[in-house]
Amino acid sequence: MRGRGVVKAAWVEQKRPPRVVVVAAPDKPHVHEWLPRLLPMIEKHAEIAHVDLTFSYPFSDTNNDLVVVLGGDGSILQAARQMRYNQIPVVGVNLGRLGFLADIGPEQFERIWPLVVTGPCEYTEHVMLECSVYRGEQRRCCQIGLNEVALRTGSPYTMLQVDMFVDETWATTYSCDGLILSTPIGSTAHNLSAGGPILHRNLQAVVISPISPHTLTMRPVVDTADRVFELRLRRAAATTAVVVDGRELAELTMEDRVRIEKAPAAFKMINLTGYNEYRTLREKLGWSGAPRPELAPSPPAE
Repeated sequence: MRGRGVVKAAWVEQKRPPRVVVVAAPDKPHVHEWLPRLLPMIEKHAEIAHVDLTFSYPFSDTNNDLVVVLGGDGSILQAARQMRYNQIPVVGVNLGRLGFLADIGPEQFERIWPLVVTGPCEYTEHVMLECSVYRGEQRRCCQIGLNEVALRTGSPYTMLQVDMFVDETWATTYSCDGLILSTPIGSTAHNLSAGGPILHRNLQAVVISPISPHTLTMRPVVDTADRVFELRLRRAAATTAVVVDGRELAELTMEDRVRIEKAPAAFKMINLTGYNEYRTLREKLGWSGAPRPELAPSPPAE
């Protein structure tokens, strides 16, 4: 099923408990506190197929129904990377800090979990990107990503010159410190810090945002997700690399081509009753008109 809609879960039709994979980030300080408490509650309403504390579960079993991720947004990105082209719906429990994707706390999860597993549940399919690096006609490497693909340089820092082709037609040449191609979900990450727009998560779109462009009229551009983008370096430092969701995929030379397109798989996030994107933006970005308490400036000295 494509797009947004109410999905009647297979375990509901078959009158069986769902098969659940629990993924938890071992480096999060609250994981070891909450995991022993949440596992019995998860198991009360579902069959736990595996508990992955090392981000190594291959997700090759197509009989799994749900993934519960304990951690933060980084943990969800890792789970999406692990699932690759076998994406199954995800419920994220925020044991980190900001939590755009892992939007509920453990106390809320305890209340919501029985409602999720009884179904039918609603989920949204989100755009993912597939990034391939070619040298000549040979594909060197390929990675699927949920947030963004970025071209970046390390020391010695040099301005990049990047030709961008869209559907095999030359679009423009960027002179910039870096270039980000972001999904709607990733629009609140690196793209936002680079001055790019926030996209609604449900859009089938990609935003291209140059980092510190040499020409001020080089502004972020939003395009449809069914385009094929190709990036070729005109000038770059020896440390230029393509990075997918914060992880380096490959160092680039002038001989390489970076091809970015909509992945054949979509990330699936369970929609929870009472939670919506504007509420998340309001609470996580301080859209209520006041900064978050921990970020509020100290009062001036008397």
